[in-house]
Amino acid sequence: MATRTIGLLVEASSGPGVLHQTSGVIARHEGDITLVEILERGPAVARLYLEVELPGEPDPLLDELRGTSVVRSVRTVDSFQRIYGKRIIIMGGGAQVGQVAIGAISEADRHNIRGEHISVDTIPLVGEETLAKAVRAVTRLPRARALVLAGALMGGEIEKAVREVREQGLLVVSLNMAGSVPDAADFVVTDPVQAGVMAVMAVADTALFQSSRLKRRVF
Repeated sequence: MATRTIGLLVEASSGPGVLHQTSGVIARHEGDITLVEILERGPAVARLYLEVELPGEPDPLLDELRGTSVVRSVRTVDSFQRIYGKRIIIMGGGAQVGQVAIGAISEADRHNIRGEHISVDTIPLVGEETLAKAVRAVTRLPRARALVLAGALMGGEIEKAVREVREQGLLVVSLNMAGSVPDAADFVVTDPVQAGVMAVMAVADTALFQSSRLKRRVF
């Protein structure tokens, strides 16, 4: 039987065992939890968001969840993949990040009009240790498909972090900058606007561009 991914927005009593009871009900309905987030946790009420791969219709699962002692309400919502889709993460110096974002947002808009779902996240950061931690954290972000490093000088621990996340399947694009990060990236783009465009094209299903077929790494 084909499965589909649904989002569940759950309001439950706050306290130990809420996730245990909720996940137990989902497991009994052969649901596979792919994402869990605690949206709010107060002294009396907790709000949870879960994405579940579920065979069949969700109504029997919802009925059983509503019948538990901890769940106050539950409803289905569109999944983050459906709404926000694949994520492009841009980090580095503020001016360069802004220019990369111009290209990425413009290109994402072109593909989203054609049915894609691609979102762009930016964060201006400086400092080798700070950037290295941020690079490693990208693989923990849901739906992150590509990272663009935008700056004038990056190397050292950042380069090590880039090689680590690439081994985990993340596409890394670097601006043509000083330091060793360009040597570690999948490809290097001199123009920041074009770097944003190419990052989006590399992850879009509606694009013919494939980074694995590039004849050279530096543009």
